[in-house]
Amino acid sequence: MHFTWFHLPEKNLLDYRRYSRISRKIYALKFIQKHTVDLSTGASYPASFKLKVIQRAEETNNCVAGREFCVSEKLVRDWVKNKPSLQAMPKSKKALRFGLSPFSGLEKDLNDWIVECRQNGYIVTRSSIRLRALQLAKEEKYLTIDGKPLLKFQALAGWCTRFMNRYGLCLRQRTKIAQKLPKDLEEKVSSFHKFIIKQRQRHDFDLSNIGNMDETPMTFDMPGNRTVSMDGTKLRPTIIFKRKSFPKNIKFPAGNTVRVHPKGWMNEAGTKLWLQDVWARRSGAGQSKRPSLLVWDMFRAHTSEDIKDEARKMATMLAVIPGGLTSMLQPLDVCLNKPFKDRVRSMWQQWMCSGEVKLTKGGNLKKPDIDLVAKWVKEAWDSIPAEMIKKSFLKCGISNAMDGSEDDAIYEDKESAKCTRYYSKQIDTNHLSNGRHLL
Repeated sequence: MHFTWFHLPEKNLLDYRRYSRISRKIYALKFIQKHTVDLSTGASYPASFKLKVIQRAEETNNCVAGREFCVSEKLVRDWVKNKPSLQAMPKSKKALRFGLSPFSGLEKDLNDWIVECRQNGYIVTRSSIRLRALQLAKEEKYLTIDGKPLLKFQALAGWCTRFMNRYGLCLRQRTKIAQKLPKDLEEKVSSFHKFIIKQRQRHDFDLSNIGNMDETPMTFDMPGNRTVSMDGTKLRPTIIFKRKSFPKNIKFPAGNTVRVHPKGWMNEAGTKLWLQDVWARRSGAGQSKRPSLLVWDMFRAHTSEDIKDEARKMATMLAVIPGGLTSMLQPLDVCLNKPFKDRVRSMWQQWMCSGEVKLTKGGNLKKPDIDLVAKWVKEAWDSIPAEMIKKSFLKCGISNAMDGSEDDAIYEDKESAKCTRYYSKQIDTNHLSNGRHLL
């Protein structure tokens, strides 16, 4: 059995003598439990406890204070030496950090860069902070400090958190900018659904012949045209790069249609080419002469007379979504656009953090090669499950059973959220756990 000598302070000793023998033992045990910490567990001490020890040491000496509070004399000496710092820190705080970050110069310039970005209205994420820090760390002036070489700077997630705390930076959730719905919402939605039902009753479309097409911009300055059909089939995506000429000697992955435009836009000519190269060549479109239904928004390149004539040649009925209602009636907007973009952005940030990024002569980060971007688009598009596509059409009231048995799916708001959550679980977020937050 191990015994430890314990000295009661004078004040407590007077109370101790008033009790009986058994009560004295209980009193002593309670006092020990209140004023001791199990050193074997590596427990630390709050500032309030340290200040009590310091006060007792000043009244007597370090040795007596150490015995009374069951701490080593060395700890008492250290605490007495750091008394001003302990008085300044919060009473519940335990750790007393010394010195500055070894990357203080880099962090100061990084903070200036963040302030400049925010003043210019640019979005700054945790990932972009880490990437910028890695870029700065390659500059010669940050390789040493006081003439001594630094350890390799890795810009880990933990460092990013500590850097933000040191400079008072905090995360802020981006406010969702919702589409402004029209005043005659119910009337327009009802009219659209009546048109869909009327066309389905008249032409008896196969599920594979009902599709939805949409253009969406990406942060790589490229809008991608994507099409899905009601049975869950995905047509190959069309990627439009912001370029004046088509790149030479570049092999793009199979399954993509790649085009270029000086402004990266989709226009009437591009829509016509898409109808000819993608919609008209979908599986079974050439063999079956049955009519089809294509749902898209009121983009002017979708509603011109030339486009309508081209659709008639293909026996395709066009269902145009009323203005301001794409967030409710467009399957790609309801369920698919966000998870698709999240997946592409995830792959881009993984590439940025992989160390494969090269710098231009001016010291800026180079953009990824367009064939690599095309590969990301294809992989993200292929990974979207068919079940999610089917649910998106049900949610928009386009593919519901004609007998009315699936009409409830239109009003189930949880379905679209469930679609997104189902797919989001598959996204690798090892390198950008905070990609949706802004500074």
